[in-house]
Amino acid sequence: MQALILAAGEGSRLAAAGIPIPKPLVDVAGKPQILRLLQTFDALGCESLACAIRADSPSVRRLLDAQRFRAPFTVVECRTPSSLHTLVEGLRAVPPGPVCCSMVDTVMRAEDWRAVYGAVERHLADGADAVLAVTGYVDDESPVYVNRHEGGLVRAVSDEPIQPPCVTGGVYGLSAAARAAAAQALARGVYRMRGFLKALLDGEGGRGGARVAAVDVARIIDIDRPRDLETANAWLTAREA
Repeated sequence: MQALILAAGEGSRLAAAGIPIPKPLVDVAGKPQILRLLQTFDALGCESLACAIRADSPSVRRLLDAQRFRAPFTVVECRTPSSLHTLVEGLRAVPPGPVCCSMVDTVMRAEDWRAVYGAVERHLADGADAVLAVTGYVDDESPVYVNRHEGGLVRAVSDEPIQPPCVTGGVYGLSAAARAAAAQALARGVYRMRGFLKALLDGEGGRGGARVAAVDVARIIDIDRPRDLETANAWLTAREA
């Protein structure tokens, strides 16, 4: 399994609220978030690590250049207008094979990372095209809701709320087929991750709907606002203490 972290967003909401540093560098439980994620994936046993960052973030690049990991590590500097552009750009630097991809602002407990990573490996080995980490914890301004079949496979993703709540958590397992589908979706003018997931499930582009599995996590925090950062710090610091 390869690992890819998407960290090329602007972090505009944090900046507008007075947090001057790039989102990848915000401290979560005493450690820059991007470093926390890289160390997590490295400890999980990923064969390679890659991180897609903004080309105009020299402070992020300096931090990453100073790091050493067990797995081979690649930094991809990009100027991309959307999350899907960043995914496709980052995937070009990732060796062939299944990949576990995370947004840089995704915060989970260490035990949940282990559970998600193991489930991604199992589902992809069993023939799933993709795997989504999902949670019933909804504290996001624009969540992506996940509707599942009785057997647990994902039926659809939508902007419309469902009950009980179930939303994506910013962690994706992608097979070789899903990696190719991301580039194909971008070529057709799909620019957002949620649009790619919808296209994957709908089978656009001449292929049948993909088999997408879901892994439940009790709580996943998406750091978009200062209060998200406060919540994540209080949560993880209390647990790690």
